[in-house]
Amino acid sequence: MKLSRVGTSVAMTAIAALALAGCAGGGDTGSTTDSTGAESQGLTGELNATGASSQELAQLNGWIPGFTQVESGVTVNYTATGSGTGRDNFVAGTSDFIGSDRAFKLDEIEAESFPVCAEGSDLVEFPAYISPIAVAFNLPSVDTLNLDATVLSQIFSGEITTWNDPAIAELNADADLPDTAINPVHRGDASGTTGNFLSYLEAAAPEAWTFGTEDEFPADLGGEAAQQTAGVAAAIEAGEGSIGYLDASQASDLQVAAIKSGEGFVEYTPEAAAAVVAGSPLEEGRAETDVVYELDYTGVEGGYPIVLVSYLIGCADYADDAKGELVKAYFNYIITPEGQDAAVAAAQNAPLSDELREQAQTAIDVIQ
Repeated sequence: MKLSRVGTSVAMTAIAALALAGCAGGGDTGSTTDSTGAESQGLTGELNATGASSQELAQLNGWIPGFTQVESGVTVNYTATGSGTGRDNFVAGTSDFIGSDRAFKLDEIEAESFPVCAEGSDLVEFPAYISPIAVAFNLPSVDTLNLDATVLSQIFSGEITTWNDPAIAELNADADLPDTAINPVHRGDASGTTGNFLSYLEAAAPEAWTFGTEDEFPADLGGEAAQQTAGVAAAIEAGEGSIGYLDASQASDLQVAAIKSGEGFVEYTPEAAAAVVAGSPLEEGRAETDVVYELDYTGVEGGYPIVLVSYLIGCADYADDAKGELVKAYFNYIITPEGQDAAVAAAQNAPLSDELREQAQTAIDVIQ
């Protein structure tokens, strides 16, 4: 079954700060109800998934335990391989669904076949996890730090090499900046976190960042490469003078910078990051089940401009109907208020808005 592709451009409403009331569709009215109020369909089976390390806390400590309370007969295995490996695994047919810090590009969808999907099936892609990308640093003598896109571009391209550089000092008039060498830490694996971070740099400082927005950090720019989100956090913590970008859920023990947004500097919060998504349109030319946002990194006053929108990706029509049933049930749970509460408690991300939940639900409802 091939669904029609439609062009659309829809602005989201503001992201709610609290989990939203209501229940996702797809449940059997004759099924049992667990202590959370979610309905069990009595399903059995196993799902194997890989992908974004940004989703690791939400998956392992939030969604999977919560879903298991509802469907105790279903085992969900999620391995945080990084987004790029997750997409490769989905193309290879070794993951039933994936998490990814970016959606598949339209030319990738046209060029690839997806073995777990029935022939001619569209993909289901929707945002499930919205979070700031924190810029973390290790300077014990500095209490607060302001940075903008131009200075960040110059740091990660190797143009600025010490912390007392005049460009940094201009943004931090009250800080006693040391002459410590800067060690920029980037993801060594293909990651949508890198792609989103570089997209922000290119959009906000196009004259300073001229090195592309791919998911792999440009190797010729140097710096320290670290594997996955946890590796970046560990590298920053281990080396005084280090700076890096990572999903904010794993930056709570690190120093973090405030980032220029409009006329001021904004510290990261889930709500400030979600405001950027709320002000962004959907990408045009995608299938109705392909809910993908074209992020506006610079046009939302007061929003935290470096934002990560991490997607869940599966098939509209699975080659194995039993797998489709399990994926549909799991995705349905994730967008419920219970599922969103579980992720927020585990990872401090932003819960989904009513509008985004409705768009995701429309895509999930098609899964078979």
